[in-house]
Amino acid sequence: MDSTTDKTAPNHETVTQHETVTGPETTARASALPLPLTALMPALGVFLLVTFLAAGALGVLQGSTAIPTEVIQLTQFGPAIGVLAVAVGWRSRVRESLAGAFRAAGRVGARGPLLLATAPLIIAAAAIAYGLLTGDARLTPPSALDNPFAVIVVAQLIGACGEEIGWRCFLQPLLRRRFSALTSSIVVGVLWGVWHVQVLAQAPVYAVAFLLATTSMSVVLGLALDRVRAHRLLLAGGFHTLINLGLLLCMDEETGAVLPMVLLGASCLVAAALWIWRAPTTRTTT
Repeated sequence: MDSTTDKTAPNHETVTQHETVTGPETTARASALPLPLTALMPALGVFLLVTFLAAGALGVLQGSTAIPTEVIQLTQFGPAIGVLAVAVGWRSRVRESLAGAFRAAGRVGARGPLLLATAPLIIAAAAIAYGLLTGDARLTPPSALDNPFAVIVVAQLIGACGEEIGWRCFLQPLLRRRFSALTSSIVVGVLWGVWHVQVLAQAPVYAVAFLLATTSMSVVLGLALDRVRAHRLLLAGGFHTLINLGLLLCMDEETGAVLPMVLLGASCLVAAALWIWRAPTTRTTT
């Protein structure tokens, strides 16, 4: 700057320092700051309490309706109700967590397609292993289902998004404010698995394999969507839907059979290990 510049002119640099900026970049910087666990616990507690209670109530409600569980399970909307409950008392916290869940606030990159491709690979690995071990390919053609497959696909996507808006779009980013991507993914996966309380009534090996599957899939989702601020709900819901459809057509774990669930858990674990291997970082903040 020329030394003859009028010294009475406003100092724009100083003024800028006192301006309040509320744009997306500021929100992103604020959400990157680590929070103490005590700051997360109230919202976390309300979310889990309402999610579990709402799922139980919706399960009872479905029993009094004609909605087939093959098409959709109303319990899947428990996490969405949990998010709404948190928004009543912590609207800003919900807004921060859901940034990029519905609208694009950044680019997805290669991780989005890779995440969606992981789902059918998990199912294929489990189904092939099952066929090799038993000599029985458990394949159900869509035409053999009790309901139109197109209706099932759409309903499964809606139901999956009802779950993922809570687990991956709200809870994962919330815990990410305090923990690394890997740690928060594991915590969400365990909670997600335990939320399927009916599974805990199955054989111990089945229940453990199911928890292994949910935790491993949560790691895949958590690492794939970490810091992604574009279309997170569709990506998470799409992955979830592909897994559910694959299980419907290629596996019989819903019968309580242990082997299919063990193979699914092992397949998910391998996928999680590969995502951990390729993950650039698992730091708390970036």
